[in-house]
Amino acid sequence: MKFTLSWLKDHLDTDATLEDIVKTLSMVGLEVEGVEDRSAELAPFTVARVKEAKPHPDADRLRVCIVETIQGEVQVVCGAPNARTGMIGVFAPAGTHVPGTGVDLKKGVIRGVESNGMLVSEREMGLSDEHSGIIELPENAPFGAPFAKVMGLDDPVIDIAITPNRGDCLGVRGVARDLAAAGLGTLKPLQAASIGGSFESPIKWRRDLPAEAEDACPYVAGRSFRGVKNGSSPAWMQRRLKAIGLRPISALVDITNYVTFDLGRPLHVFDAGKLKGDLTMRLARGDEEILALDERSYRPDSETVVIADETGGTLEGIGGIMGGEASGCTLETSEVFLEVALFDPVRVATSGRRLGILSDARYRFERGLDPQSADWGVQVATKWILELCGGEASHPVSAGAIPDVSRNISLRPERLSTLGGLDLPKAEQARILGDLGFEVSDDGATLMAAVPSWRPDIEGEACLVEEVLRIHGFDAIPVVSLARDTDLPKPALDLLDRRTSLARTALAWRGLNETVTFSFMPSKLAKLFRPVPDSLMLVNPISSDLDAMRPTLIGNLVEAAARNSDRGLTDVALFEIGGAYQGDSPEDQQEVAAGLRSGQAVGRHWNMTSRTLDAFDAKGDALAALEACGAPTENLQVTADAPGWYHPGRSGSLRLGPKVLAVFGEVHPRILKAVGLRGPAVAFEVYLQEIPVPKKSTNLRPALEASAFQPVRRDFAFVVDADITAEKLLRAARGADRALITEVKLFDHYVGKGVPDGSKSLAIEVTLQPRDKTLTDAEIEAVSAKIIAQVGKATGGTLRG
Repeated sequence: MKFTLSWLKDHLDTDATLEDIVKTLSMVGLEVEGVEDRSAELAPFTVARVKEAKPHPDADRLRVCIVETIQGEVQVVCGAPNARTGMIGVFAPAGTHVPGTGVDLKKGVIRGVESNGMLVSEREMGLSDEHSGIIELPENAPFGAPFAKVMGLDDPVIDIAITPNRGDCLGVRGVARDLAAAGLGTLKPLQAASIGGSFESPIKWRRDLPAEAEDACPYVAGRSFRGVKNGSSPAWMQRRLKAIGLRPISALVDITNYVTFDLGRPLHVFDAGKLKGDLTMRLARGDEEILALDERSYRPDSETVVIADETGGTLEGIGGIMGGEASGCTLETSEVFLEVALFDPVRVATSGRRLGILSDARYRFERGLDPQSADWGVQVATKWILELCGGEASHPVSAGAIPDVSRNISLRPERLSTLGGLDLPKAEQARILGDLGFEVSDDGATLMAAVPSWRPDIEGEACLVEEVLRIHGFDAIPVVSLARDTDLPKPALDLLDRRTSLARTALAWRGLNETVTFSFMPSKLAKLFRPVPDSLMLVNPISSDLDAMRPTLIGNLVEAAARNSDRGLTDVALFEIGGAYQGDSPEDQQEVAAGLRSGQAVGRHWNMTSRTLDAFDAKGDALAALEACGAPTENLQVTADAPGWYHPGRSGSLRLGPKVLAVFGEVHPRILKAVGLRGPAVAFEVYLQEIPVPKKSTNLRPALEASAFQPVRRDFAFVVDADITAEKLLRAARGADRALITEVKLFDHYVGKGVPDGSKSLAIEVTLQPRDKTLTDAEIEAVSAKIIAQVGKATGGTLRG
């Protein structure tokens, strides 16, 4: 949002300096992004008179001019065709930097004639692209005066950033209102006196909207004008429009642009002579096309509000976004019909985004306008049209009704302290709200504030507290240290953060490469994993194919592996740590460390046997991550109940009682087929939040217990039923004597000759580590007997003969 300092003072009666205004704007939440002040740059350029202009002796197209300046007479060689005796122009002395060309003027000799300075054109001044001749000023231009002051170019341009909730400050008046409330002056009254009409408007406004879309355009007003003369707008208006980056077109068009930025009230004017009958606000029919004022054609959909003439087949504008070229005003326009409408902000934003149009009107409508501006906007537009273009106005016409947005909000004065940390007298709170346009009444205990129609963002008591705080000054809030629960600082990382770091390190050491993907995925892919509720569908996705929150990280990892495979990287090992979502509440989000391997576990090698990936590769990765995070991996049980995106029979879950800490296995073929990944692929997911909190601190490693005595290793082979898991047998052997047994490993699995049908042989290696003395044969045999008994009790297994 840009405006000049003099423009601001049209609404704000103030003696504040530019520096004070800029500082206060940022303090009240209207952040100043820049100030452009050309006064210093244009200071050397002054108003001068050409005393004499005669032909150059050696060049037909050049003239030798004697220029009268405030410093005296100067000789200048000029090539402009309009340089002549007696004209008033703009002189730049030698040594001046010319902003339009970037040249520093020097004294010189042109075709043998000395030249000391320059008579400049608009392009050389950086004002426009006009360079067919030098600038000509009126004869009454003050001789010797700075050109910037004469042309109003010494008016600083202020550029502020507007947050989406402050649509009221997309007009200079809204900015002035905030500054007045902050104590930088007084807000001047709005000049919007009612202007009566002298004839009935030949064109009427109509609304033809379905019941479910009544709020698409709840109200539209306007009036007709006849006998107008459309020419150039006044120089002061053109200067202001140019200063904020707009190109002056004609008085009628410039008026609409000026009011848009002056009061934040978009307008549109139609050439009434090009309209056929009344104008109707309706929804587009889906097959219509309009040539807009930007000279591009658009096809609005059936959810977009359009303005159509009485024939119904010609579109004259896209509601709240842009008018049509067919009924645009030109210099020949003599009859005008005015539009001052209200549109639904959401519908305008959606339609504008769909059509790819970002206009000044859309920018304001989608942030919410003052509903009352539809009435006073007619009067403001009428004033400017009659003043600048003449003619006469009809009686106003309208359709629909202005929505009632009035509401009252109570403010308990003490809430400023409890919510904002600032004590301020109730009278001052009421004063600030009153200056912002609220109608405030005091019932003793509370302040009752009637919200002004131009502040749709004010919803509750906390909003009123914020308004008082920002106007009084956030820097006035006293600095107070937070109370500490303990003198000892809390750790910078919580348990989940530490687990995330530990899991990341462990998986990287196992050769997996970390990847970071989006927290969303295509809904088509997400549904292959589990049903996606509406709460997980994105309303405004960054891409049309990333429209659902991911229910698992595996989907994105499979896609990443497929992309790598398509580029020749068939053996991929990836992992990611992030959130997976089952619903839209905080408890439905899980922090997961997930990984995927695809291709071969061992590739082609002259000294190694090639091996295909299997579920145990994924199980090893999952156990490594769990162990790094402090999970009791020795106590985990393996069950064959992994989620449906794993291969049944080639997957499992790692449990601690009823709690699932991780799942692993081969990825289901239907998932691989859906993303085009040639298998095999194995994956795992570790649920970091499900790992139990350790009873003792795990910040320190346990002390090293190195024994001076030789460990003893014994092998046992047990015959057990085929459905007995090796895990069950290993746990039973490990529990036989926890003081001496330090490790139990499975080293053989056999089914065949010598083993009964329905049974299998499992061979384990048990390591006994004495602490205080060497074990005797009797002690070793006693432990062996315990192991045999414990395994027999737990699994029914017997020693293989």
